[in-house]
Amino acid sequence: MRNNIRGLKAIICFALFCSPVLTSFVNPGDTSQTKPFKVRTIVIDAGHGGKDPGAHGSYSLEKTVALSIAKKLRDAINDAMPSIKVIMTRDDNTFIELNRRSEIANENHSNLFISIHCNSSPEGTASIAHKQKGIMVLVYAIHRKGEQLEAIRENSSIYIEKNYKQTYESYDESDPTNLIVLNAYMQKYRKQSILFGDLLMDQFKATGDREVLGVKEQGVLVLAHSAMPAVLIETGFINNPTEEDYLNSATGQAEIVKSIVNAIQEYRREVDSKQ
Repeated sequence: MRNNIRGLKAIICFALFCSPVLTSFVNPGDTSQTKPFKVRTIVIDAGHGGKDPGAHGSYSLEKTVALSIAKKLRDAINDAMPSIKVIMTRDDNTFIELNRRSEIANENHSNLFISIHCNSSPEGTASIAHKQKGIMVLVYAIHRKGEQLEAIRENSSIYIEKNYKQTYESYDESDPTNLIVLNAYMQKYRKQSILFGDLLMDQFKATGDREVLGVKEQGVLVLAHSAMPAVLIETGFINNPTEEDYLNSATGQAEIVKSIVNAIQEYRREVDSKQ
């Protein structure tokens, strides 16, 4: 009986993800969202928050840096592209569960989800030569063996949530139902996420003099549950003293925000021209 239920669930989920009627994840009567990749709404997610500090440097926390950059990004988008609606998953030091972050984006029919984070390398704040540095962009990929540290670190936030086993039960990769759903997601949004990620990399290369680490596919949960093109930006290694100073500086945050805004504008031109 359980296998039959799972099979039915798989068919329903596959239909929901692949049906052209539901492509944009809106009500059929909502004509304002008939073009699924036209950029009208952007959700900005400041990583971590509240009881979840994220990574830490010698004097700052990821949750604080991410929020500062996210708020400046919101203001910059409002100034440069006033026709776009911008929604924050958090605008203060509040803990927001991972599934709630993507729910906010889904409920608001967002066309682009941008999660802001800081990276950290295994040696922590220990003083060693040639510490890791650079900026990278993560897009969602099906969880696989050898998952890299960034995804493990970001997904670890679920374990401090109440009832996490029940909330994230559907994320069991051993369940074939989830593989069907995730594959459908990958087919629909992978290209758009990678396109935006590549545009971000181009802009980060053009702005400032920082190392760029490229666009990587990883099984980050907050991206997996976002029914739209989505990226997670690791803005730098907060445990590297040079990068920590940059991430906390007005100049550094302004350059990061400028790069993201420029990439959004280019992405918007790309996807809107194909409608």
